[in-house]
Amino acid sequence: MAITTTSFAKWDETPLRLLAQAGLAVRRNLHGRKLTAEEAREMLAGCVGVIAGTEPLTAQVLGALPGLRAISRLGVGLDNVDLEAAARLGIRVDIAPEGLANAVAELTLGVLLDLLRHISRMDRELRAGIWTKRTGGLLRGRRVGLVGYGRIGRATAHLLAAFEAEVAYADPCVAPEPDGPRRMTLEELLPWAEVVSLHCPGQANGGALLGAEALGCMRPGALLINCARGGLVDEQALAQALEQGHLAGAALDGFAVEPYAGPLQGFENVVLTPHVGSYAREARVRMELQAAQNLLLALGLDACGGASD
Repeated sequence: MAITTTSFAKWDETPLRLLAQAGLAVRRNLHGRKLTAEEAREMLAGCVGVIAGTEPLTAQVLGALPGLRAISRLGVGLDNVDLEAAARLGIRVDIAPEGLANAVAELTLGVLLDLLRHISRMDRELRAGIWTKRTGGLLRGRRVGLVGYGRIGRATAHLLAAFEAEVAYADPCVAPEPDGPRRMTLEELLPWAEVVSLHCPGQANGGALLGAEALGCMRPGALLINCARGGLVDEQALAQALEQGHLAGAALDGFAVEPYAGPLQGFENVVLTPHVGSYAREARVRMELQAAQNLLLALGLDACGGASD
């Protein structure tokens, strides 16, 4: 079997021990980065299972792996997996949500506070010998619109409630709760929110959810946060909205092409992180253990090795 993520078991080797006890030989990613489709095909050749990251597991890749029986995703996003092809080929696909929601929610809150109080910007200025006291704003009472209200969206709303922010969400698949945030359509939420935070899957067509038109519908002076998927935001259109002063700032943890190199790097009011939403030690340990257990179950093996009942 293969593990495509480069930091797997960095903090706890229990998942590797479970896989070894079950008699599985483990193949690791030696590239030190996310694999391309061709690299994934080469690495997974001859494997019965994979603990997968965000590398493209397309129909072409899966079709070239006749022995593959199970994909255990380290995380919850499945935008990179052709699920129709997997089903057609009899490949089981599982996700590992344990610990992820809190990790991403806390990063979302962190970059939001950073934007509101200009923390990173003033840190850079002070290190450069510039003593500038920038006035920020409070999160308390601010309108925050969550696009997507699954596990991560709910965890984010829970944290925002402690700051007494006014929260609403756009998610057609989640009914409003009596004491929960107000549900809106995306068209209603964009001009309403002072902060828009994305917590949704990628578009089925692979396009951006927020392009130039949608960004133009956002409230003037609003903040945009994407700690979800790369490609949800048209990065060129976002750069234009920032350049024109329509948006006051943005924070992104996912990009259409990674590693990212582009115009957003030139804005002082933009916080960029290298797709680390799940990179909290406690969250990674829980996710990796669940991913290993999912793979063992899919292959008919138990957590101690051997065949399951």
